[in-house]
Amino acid sequence: MRRLLPDPGPLDGDAELAGAYRLPAGRHLRVNFVAALDGAIRVDGRSGGLGSPGDRRVFQVLRALTDVVLVGAGTAAAEGYRPVLPDSAVGRLRTALDRPPVAPIAVVSRRASLSPEDQLVTDAVVPTLLVTCAAADPDRLAALAAAGVVVLVCGDDDVDLPTALDGLADRGLAQVLCEGGPALFAAALAAGVVDELDLSIAPLLVGGGSGLLPTPLPVPAGGRLTQVLTEDDVLFTRYALGS
Repeated sequence: MRRLLPDPGPLDGDAELAGAYRLPAGRHLRVNFVAALDGAIRVDGRSGGLGSPGDRRVFQVLRALTDVVLVGAGTAAAEGYRPVLPDSAVGRLRTALDRPPVAPIAVVSRRASLSPEDQLVTDAVVPTLLVTCAAADPDRLAALAAAGVVVLVCGDDDVDLPTALDGLADRGLAQVLCEGGPALFAAALAAGVVDELDLSIAPLLVGGGSGLLPTPLPVPAGGRLTQVLTEDDVLFTRYALGS
């Protein structure tokens, strides 16, 4: 992998790649997506069709550096999310980077759309979190809590993301990696809580379907390009968002 911006040159190995993406201490919400040249984010309903070996490495490095992975319930179900385990590629990389070997998954769902039998619950080494709101079915919340899920009620009729991020930070989960989907990304942008977008641009034209943000934002969000890497014609960009 090569860096094009800010300082051109090769990046050899996962340690150097992690150095390119490492953050200073403190609270931070970064969003990671892969998209085609035409903005498509899925092939046959999943993002994997847009991936490359380099994209997989960036995905693993971002997970290795984060305190918690934040994901919408729909994306978690569609992509078959599993917990981060110590003997996984991400777990081993976290250990190599002197990080705890596991990081929790936090699923965002206004309706508490997570089953107590889901592998995110049953296979987790550290408890999975559910970020929901007071309008969620109390029986579902009780069943999930009984199964070991940490339930964060943030907001009344919908999930309040600033409150959710406060709740995660209070648990020592200050650096958050959001992996989508588009509805959660749009909500985070509208709430003004996104610090960074890490966008991998695959050299493909897919056509059809919705893109990264299928509905307009109330106010366009500007970004500042801070880094560009490349491998196999894929661009790996970092944009600073917000003030």
